[in-house]
Amino acid sequence: MSEHYYTRRPAAAHRPREVREELRGRSYVFATDAAVFSRRRLDPGTRLLIEHLPLPATGQALDLGCGYGPVGIVIAAESPGARVWLVDVNERAVELARRNLSLNGIVNAEVRQGDGFDPVAGMTFTLIASNPPIRAGKRVVYAWVEEAHRRLEPRGRLLMVARTSQGARTLARHMAAVFGGCREVAKGGGYRVLEAIRDGAGPGGA
Repeated sequence: MSEHYYTRRPAAAHRPREVREELRGRSYVFATDAAVFSRRRLDPGTRLLIEHLPLPATGQALDLGCGYGPVGIVIAAESPGARVWLVDVNERAVELARRNLSLNGIVNAEVRQGDGFDPVAGMTFTLIASNPPIRAGKRVVYAWVEEAHRRLEPRGRLLMVARTSQGARTLARHMAAVFGGCREVAKGGGYRVLEAIRDGAGPGGA
C-alpha cells in the first residue's frame, strides 16, 4: 500500500471490516478499514502492550496514536474511574475509534483528531501508552517521548512498544536519556514493551 496510515486524510477506498479480540480476559469488537494500522487483526505489538499496561485507577490516560482505538478502549474498560483520551492524526482512524467506543460501550473516553499531543494541549496524564508510528521516523517518535515527559504527572508512566528489528533498543536509550531510566517490561514475537517513569521534578525536570 503506497499510502501509509500516518496520513491526515487517507484517500484509499474504504474496505470496512470488524475484528473481534480477547484482551485481558474480555471480548472486544473493533471496526477497521483501509488506510489504518493493522486493519485485518490486532497486531502482536499492540496486543503485547495491552497485556502489560499498568492500569490507572483514577486520573487521565492517553492513547497516543490510537489508530482504531484498541489500547485506549481497553484502558477505559478496565479503569472505569479514569478518563481516557485517544488521539490520532488519521481522520479515518479517529472516526473508527469513535465508533469503537460505542461498539464496546465505553463512556469514560473521548477521541480527538490531530498530530501528536496537539489535540490534548495543556492536559497532563498519569499514563501515556503508544504503539508509535516508527515508519514516520525517529524525529516524530522521539519528539513524542520528550513531550510525554512534559505531560506526565509526577510518577506518571510512558509505555511504548516497538519491534526489536525497527529500533526498539535505540528507542529505549532515548527514553532513558529523557526520563533518567527505562525498563523493558515485556518482549515477545519480535516486539519489546518499554516503560519510563517521570520523577517528581517540575515540568521539564530530568
